[in-house]
Amino acid sequence: MDDRKITPDGIERSWLGRYNGPHRDLREYIERCERAGEILRVPGANWDLEIGALCEIIAHKRSEAPATLFEDIEGYPKGFRAVSGLSNSARRLALTLGFDDPKSGVDVVQAYRDRMKHHRPIPPVVVKRGPVLENVDRDDDVNLWKFPVPRLHEQDGGRYIGTEDLIIMRDPDGGWINCATYRVMVLDEKSCAIWISPGKQGRQIRDKYFRMGKPCPVLICCGQDPLLFLAANHEVRYGLSEIDYAGGHRGEPFEVVNSELHGLPIPAHAEIVLEGEMTPGDEAMEGPFGEFTGYYGNPASMQPVVRVRRVYHRDDPIMGLVTPMRPPGDASYGKSVIKAGMLWDELERAGIAGVKAVWCHEAGVARLFNVIALKQAYAGHAKQALLVAAGCQSGAYIGRFMIVVDEDVDPSNMFDVIWAMSTRCDPTEDIDFVRKMWSGPLDPMAGPTNQTSRALIDACRPFERLATFPKVATASPDLLARVGAKFRDVIDKA
Repeated sequence: MDDRKITPDGIERSWLGRYNGPHRDLREYIERCERAGEILRVPGANWDLEIGALCEIIAHKRSEAPATLFEDIEGYPKGFRAVSGLSNSARRLALTLGFDDPKSGVDVVQAYRDRMKHHRPIPPVVVKRGPVLENVDRDDDVNLWKFPVPRLHEQDGGRYIGTEDLIIMRDPDGGWINCATYRVMVLDEKSCAIWISPGKQGRQIRDKYFRMGKPCPVLICCGQDPLLFLAANHEVRYGLSEIDYAGGHRGEPFEVVNSELHGLPIPAHAEIVLEGEMTPGDEAMEGPFGEFTGYYGNPASMQPVVRVRRVYHRDDPIMGLVTPMRPPGDASYGKSVIKAGMLWDELERAGIAGVKAVWCHEAGVARLFNVIALKQAYAGHAKQALLVAAGCQSGAYIGRFMIVVDEDVDPSNMFDVIWAMSTRCDPTEDIDFVRKMWSGPLDPMAGPTNQTSRALIDACRPFERLATFPKVATASPDLLARVGAKFRDVIDKA
């Protein structure tokens, strides 16, 4: 029986049709991943360092390692669980976004780019009840230690409940809702501290409240549909709610319930949500924390405290987590794929034609080493693409190397990219530098002003020599296919 289904991008896709629609929540998503062989269950880990070390061992064991579901965590009730790596493979990303079962991450990038041509945000719908309200702890009953909050790295300054989280705030001027991923360290039973990098949207919103001398209301969501995490973990334009953006990818609105204290939208099917306020002048020491660049990017510092007055959670809650580390990590692959799709989309919206593929390499933590495959149409085409990529929203923050290659080079293949750089790039003619670009404290090369330079590397054949540039010594695709088919048995044994 044909189980294909029309998805939000207008394309028939069998993967989503197999389940008759998007997953309801994190739990159904985990079930679908498990059916696809994408979940590893780990019983009996301790919250203190063991969870973090296991995430590192599993992530470094092989490319696109499985998601890890931690059960029977030492010292906690049997039903309390934690999960990491949910978006860290091409298959899980495709399942999250409703794309076909892919052959590689490049397939997901292409599908993402195709959808963005007609993507439209879908605002959430407000409901009165949801599973997240199964348990509500108020005021004196709040105890953040009831959850298996991990200490992930040996040099971390504390236990972090917020790593794969949504920090939900309302802009005091426009009234729009921002959802972003910032790290959250638990200080004691009823308070935690949020670190937000300078320039980020959440920091801008928080500072608006503080300049008015008002507390900043905040929700901290610590277990949700991974599609919401994908939206929160990447650059969505200022003024657009990530909930709306994710709803557009889902093809139908998310359900939210209004929080008791501040009327902020709580994802109705979330696992754990904290509600409180940050008040000007109320600060505590936060950090250090091993970050996604693979370093302790910034020292411990005084950061605003969230006084938690409500905790909403489901029965037997599942806490989402990410263990940032030297790549590859348990979120680095998924970040590379989505970042590549967003960068491609911004290049095309800026009028850069001829883009054939984009890849943001894991070794560059999906930000520092980005490659664009381009079919050159005019002199200066490659340089134009480099400048846009370095300055657009998806490419600006903590960037380093932007490389453009010809369309015959696979940008996801580091060997091919280095070959192109080695044979088609004249360092004095084809490498430029842009100084004083936006970076942040998590960048180990950033100085006190949070700025670094960018290298723009044109590794394309010189446009004026396209017709005369030496031909590549390789068999034609037709010849390779014909010979490969004839000698398949021999090749399979090689």
